[in-house]
Amino acid sequence: MPASVLPLIEAAAYWPERGALVGLDLGTKTIGVAVSDPDRRLATGVETIQRKTFTVDAARLLAIASERRAEGFILGLPINMDGSEGPRAQSTRAFARNLAKLTEFAIGLWDERLSTVAVERELIGLDISRAKRAKVIDEHAAIFILQGALDRLATQRRSSGPA
Repeated sequence: MPASVLPLIEAAAYWPERGALVGLDLGTKTIGVAVSDPDRRLATGVETIQRKTFTVDAARLLAIASERRAEGFILGLPINMDGSEGPRAQSTRAFARNLAKLTEFAIGLWDERLSTVAVERELIGLDISRAKRAKVIDEHAAIFILQGALDRLATQRRSSGPA
């Protein structure tokens, strides 16, 4: 049975309480990949995949999920500043639907507005050269996306937990 593609909080209902999550920043040429620890407190960069074909890219993502014993995926959804969805968001949703056909893991979508901008500023602040930034920006954006989603899930757990 294919997985569900849902907003983050709805997708979380399909994931067990513990287990790593894989965060993705989908670019046109690369895919930044990050993974959480099993307790879902900290996002760590894994790699930047040079995009080839969907089949090749998906196989690598599923291999990473298997290696890390992941329980789900979180994809950054590039929503426009006005809240609308443009071609990049539609492309991300299509990628998520296609990935869902290959896995049973629920896929959560997380608003990634300004993630690449925030990461770029951080790397500039660290005085990292433009060439080096280009090599790590997508992986760092995936970390930023996944960490934001993990923080949101933790807040959700605290607010819906026992009184």
